[in-house]
Amino acid sequence: MKQVLRDLAALVARVGVGGIFFANGWTKLENGLINTGAKFLEQGAPAPQAWATVTMLSELIGGALLIAGLAVSITGLILFAEALAVFLVATPLNPITTNELILLGAASLLLAVVGAGRVSVDHMVVIRRRESEAASEFAADSEADRVIASLREPDTPAEAPEETPPPVSPTEDTAPHPRPRAQAAESKRADDPIPAPGDTLVAGRKKPPPRGRRPTD
Repeated sequence: MKQVLRDLAALVARVGVGGIFFANGWTKLENGLINTGAKFLEQGAPAPQAWATVTMLSELIGGALLIAGLAVSITGLILFAEALAVFLVATPLNPITTNELILLGAASLLLAVVGAGRVSVDHMVVIRRRESEAASEFAADSEADRVIASLREPDTPAEAPEETPPPVSPTEDTAPHPRPRAQAAESKRADDPIPAPGDTLVAGRKKPPPRGRRPTD
């Protein structure tokens, strides 16, 4: 609520101060630079034509910028400097005009310090600039995260997928069965060589036949 009131107060102050500046500059433009220079000459200003030109442009452009709320900080300082220079160099002869000049200078300085508020072109420009900066920072952070993640991943080839055994038919019998003893014995006897008569196996080798004794005379 307080922020809303501040924005409304800034808007009213901008429109009021900027409107007065713009009206004064428009009056100088309508009267012409010659008549405006003659007034500055009566007030004792040096180079009255230059003063008339500078003040007219400052009040027209500065007043329009204040009303729109564009570059309020810089515009307020420029208008304050213009009002202060006119007050010191070419003080108005009319006291009412002098008071008006003082109030306009003070209000311009206050707007330069406080700002234009949220109901202004400045605020819209700032919002867009911040959104673009935030988007750029987000994109930069995402790119940095992607680079860091790619550096952390090891450069190893992908592992081959494990081979899955073929499916077993439900009718196929895969349980181990003991080998019958009779079949095992028969196969063992079939594999063993048949020894010749008179031969005996000793430690897996054939024993030579016994030698006969030589007859003695």
